[in-house]
Amino acid sequence: MQDKNFDKLSLKFAKNIYGTTKGEIRAAVLWRDLAPALTSLEPPRLRILDAGGGFGFLSQKLAALGHDVVLCDISEQMLALAKQQIAESDTPLSIELVHSPIQALTVEQFGQFDVILCHAVAEWLIDAKSTLQGLLKLLKPSGLFSLMFYNKEALRFHSLVSGNFDYVQRDLVVKKKIGLTPTHPLYIEDVRQWFNEWQMHIQTQSGVRVINDYLKQHLPPNFDTQQLIEMELAYSQREPYLSLGRYVHFLGQSSTTPS
Repeated sequence: MQDKNFDKLSLKFAKNIYGTTKGEIRAAVLWRDLAPALTSLEPPRLRILDAGGGFGFLSQKLAALGHDVVLCDISEQMLALAKQQIAESDTPLSIELVHSPIQALTVEQFGQFDVILCHAVAEWLIDAKSTLQGLLKLLKPSGLFSLMFYNKEALRFHSLVSGNFDYVQRDLVVKKKIGLTPTHPLYIEDVRQWFNEWQMHIQTQSGVRVINDYLKQHLPPNFDTQQLIEMELAYSQREPYLSLGRYVHFLGQSSTTPS
C-alpha cells in the first residue's frame, strides 16, 4: 500500500476543494483559527512549513503577509499549479517548493519551523501517527502545529442519516475506491491522545463543515451561502456540532520537540 498521490487528480482536487462552498467553509474556519495564533508568535516574520499543502492555498495567503513558507507535496502537478499561481501573484511571495513525501523532510536539510500546517493529509496516510510524529521534529519548541483531519465518526453519521446502512455495517469500507474519498479517516479521540503523547497543548479545536454536509436536499428559497458560512463559524467550536464536522482542526502548541 502507498500513501495517496494526487498527480492524476490535481485539477479536479483544486476545483472540488477550493472552488466550492465546501472550500470556502474550510478556508474560513482555518483562517479564523490560525490568524490570531500567528500574531502571538515571535518574530513577526515566521518560517512556516505547509506539509502536503497541494497547490498552496494557505501558503500563498501566508506568504502574502510576509512570512517565509516551504510548501512540500508529493504531487508534481500540484506543485506545478502552485508555481503558476505564485508567478501570477501581484505580491512577491517567499515560497520554496519541495517535491517530496513529507516523511522525507529532515531538520538537517530544512531546519525547524515556527509553524507547521498539515491539512487534509493524515487521512491519506497508511501510518498517520508515525508520519506526523516525525514531522514534528521540524517544529521549534513552543511552535504551532495546525492539523486538519477527516473525521471518521462524521463519515459514519452522514452515512446513517443518508440511509447507507450497508456501508455502515461494513465499517465504512467501500467496495470501490472513489478518487477524493479519504482512505484512512481518523477518530477525534485517537488524535487527541496523540497530541497528549506529543506534549502538544491543543489551543483551538474546530469542526469544519458541521452544517453543510447535513443540509437537506430541498433548501428554502431564501437560502444564503454567506449566512451558511457565518453559521458554520458560529457553531464549529460548540459541541455536539464540533464532533460532527466532516473535518476537525486541532491547533496545538509544543512544549517540547518529540523524539
